[in-house]
Amino acid sequence: MSIGAWPTLALSIAVACAVFAVTVRVWPRLSAPGIRNILGRIGLQLAITLTMGVPLLLAVNSSYGFYASWGDLLALARDEPAGAGSAPAGQDGVRVHGTRSWRYLNSTDPAVIGRIDAVTVRGARSGISARAYVYLPPEYLAASAADRRRFPAVVTLSGYPSTTRVLIDLFKYPQHALDGVRSGAMRPAVLVMLTPTVAPPRDTECIDVPKGPQTETFFADDLPAAIASHYGLTRDPRAWGVMGNSVGGYCALKLALRKPDSYRAAAGLSANYEAAEDPTTGNLFGGNAQYRRENDLLWRLRHLPQPPVSLLVASSRKGEHQYPQTVDFINAVHWPARVSSITLPMGGHTYETWNREVKPALQWLISRLHTP
Repeated sequence: MSIGAWPTLALSIAVACAVFAVTVRVWPRLSAPGIRNILGRIGLQLAITLTMGVPLLLAVNSSYGFYASWGDLLALARDEPAGAGSAPAGQDGVRVHGTRSWRYLNSTDPAVIGRIDAVTVRGARSGISARAYVYLPPEYLAASAADRRRFPAVVTLSGYPSTTRVLIDLFKYPQHALDGVRSGAMRPAVLVMLTPTVAPPRDTECIDVPKGPQTETFFADDLPAAIASHYGLTRDPRAWGVMGNSVGGYCALKLALRKPDSYRAAAGLSANYEAAEDPTTGNLFGGNAQYRRENDLLWRLRHLPQPPVSLLVASSRKGEHQYPQTVDFINAVHWPARVSSITLPMGGHTYETWNREVKPALQWLISRLHTP
């Protein structure tokens, strides 16, 4: 059973109820003194704690989409980023490990549904290596090398903590892209799917950390350069967009505002507008207050010239703590930057909310990209 399927949650609840019932029945027999009875009571308490906690954790994972499978959770088949230098790559910085099998529209034929490559991208400037999935639509596979330069590219980012596979299994980015093309709502595009956690387990918020991981350099320079070279895409920033949810949304908006020569369009779903600083991030700015301000998106919009980029923000009037900041962000954008928004009447910081926003956000983003 899938980690996110309702039968899994139902089974965990049933097991918890059974353990509770056994405890109620057996506890009186263990009330007498003696080491065996003491150990028995300790064992029952531990069993109740564990079995009661599992349904809660499964429900939270279902809402937030932290893990897409048991393999993700147990790190048996996790496609998390590899450490720097741990996976050799070609001269262009990309190593293709193989294709990810997937089925859609009752087909597994790449000529019908496209192909998903599992790759490792080695950053020439940052020294970071990260695993990713690259979705190639059927039109790209049928195109000549010269025509492939006409395909736009979208980098899609998950939140933190998360894994790359949630972008396929939960958010269904390739499926939405394929449906959009078939319905005429969007043009074919190459999707580059990965987690922003490219220096695990640290949450670097896509920042070049002083004396630490250069993650902004990886996403702004290394990733698009390597993918463009390997797959024959244009490196024109007008053809490149980036989007994500939560931390991935902050990264997307920040990359467009700070690196418009890399991305000219970005979409942030339930994005924060400044970098988090907590035990998962560590010291991101090395005590440099000005560097911190420059990574605060609202501060940038209010104090620095705005680049010619198109931005989309998505939030909910009820359920999202950052909705007031989203309104402030929209009001702070001015020409030559442009902003659009998706505002739901209600929705929390959860997978269910983001999944309502992914398809229209992807359609909007691809419509803003232009290729030679």
